Amino acid sequence: MTMASDPKMIPQAGLLSAEANQAAALAAFGGVLTVDLDAIVANWRKLEKTAVPAECSAVIKADAYGCGAEQVARALSKAGCKTFFVATIEEARKVRAAVPEPTIYVLGGYFQNTGEHYAQINCRPVIGDLNELAEWDVFCRRTGWNGGAAIHIDTGMNRLGLTLQEAQAIIPRINAGDHGITLVMSHLVSAEQLNSPINAKQLAAFRGIASEFSGVPAALANSSGIFLGAPFQFDLVRPGAALYGVNPTPEADNPMQPVVNLKARIVQTRSIERGESVGYGGTWTARRPTKLAIIAVGYADGYFRAASSNDGTRGAEVIVAGKRCPVAGRISMDLIAIDITDLPPNTARRGHMVTLLGEGITVDELAHHFGTIGYEVLTSLGHRYARLYKGGNVEEPLTKPEPAQAAGQPPSPPPIEPPAAPPPLPG
Repeated sequence: MTMASDPKMIPQAGLLSAEANQAAALAAFGGVLTVDLDAIVANWRKLEKTAVPAECSAVIKADAYGCGAEQVARALSKAGCKTFFVATIEEARKVRAAVPEPTIYVLGGYFQNTGEHYAQINCRPVIGDLNELAEWDVFCRRTGWNGGAAIHIDTGMNRLGLTLQEAQAIIPRINAGDHGITLVMSHLVSAEQLNSPINAKQLAAFRGIASEFSGVPAALANSSGIFLGAPFQFDLVRPGAALYGVNPTPEADNPMQPVVNLKARIVQTRSIERGESVGYGGTWTARRPTKLAIIAVGYADGYFRAASSNDGTRGAEVIVAGKRCPVAGRISMDLIAIDITDLPPNTARRGHMVTLLGEGITVDELAHHFGTIGYEVLTSLGHRYARLYKGGNVEEPLTKPEPAQAAGQPPSPPPIEPPAAPPPLPG
């Protein structure tokens, strides 16, 4: 297991063992977030098997949904993943420094004067607007860059993407050859709802337009879309949240392995009498003599205030010594109170760790208490935790670029002869 944190924060005690040094380092943090890279790889392989013969890529935007983009990219690349999706060029830059070979698509699209950044790290924009496409064409003709790009077509999300009419209008450009389009894609609106009529509507629309992009691979399915069946899988699937343990089939049992474990430290235990209140606003009142444990995590760490409890509503639960204990009162910025009255004496003491996520408390359960979805739970986990990674061969060093190159970046592409100008875009 490898710890990811600032090495300056780790005590340099030469007389201590590696285990003791790590324990001392962890003591400086209120919480410990553990990411199981082997579980992520197992989830990817399960999705890959489900989608055969389509290629299975991985969406690692938002720091791999809070799990660490560089670590996740390395582990999945070693497992055989050849295509990654991120949201921004800066995210792509970090991933490229970790994995030199795979294809990286940037979902946020192309902006004028950003072409050099794409070329510098050899990644591909996902283009969803005719203006973007025109600007990309200008850059490619001017520089001779032929690194490829994806076309995003809107089939019902009404967020990003060319309309079906706009996509139809660029078909002559695609059929002219040397178009540089390496993927055509769309995004499902309600893939997690098996019987949603919009799924069939989007499938029909995408199948119709994608078939006209002759020879260009197509991608429609996200995590939940993979489980809608083969017609939705096309040439490539793009799982995201399912890789990190979120249930892609909420109408059935979760087929994915849990990935994240979150523990927090007890900073104090205290006893209160019946009738005393706990926390801001005094919204939770003890109905009996009560023992409390105060733990060093709060909403600043991504444990949402919505999981609080009051006299009329039970909030989230925390695992203490293998038993579930309820949150008592409002969650504050840095602290949570939990009711440990029913535990045996001395079971929970100052310095002990309790489990907020893991040991049966799933991302989706926590999302229910937070009033949100598992995606937001994972991406909201704060940066005040010590982070531990297990599995995924994280100890193995990755081959770095040659010293003469800029740190963490592959070389800029050599200039090539610019291709003939494609047919003009429609007005």
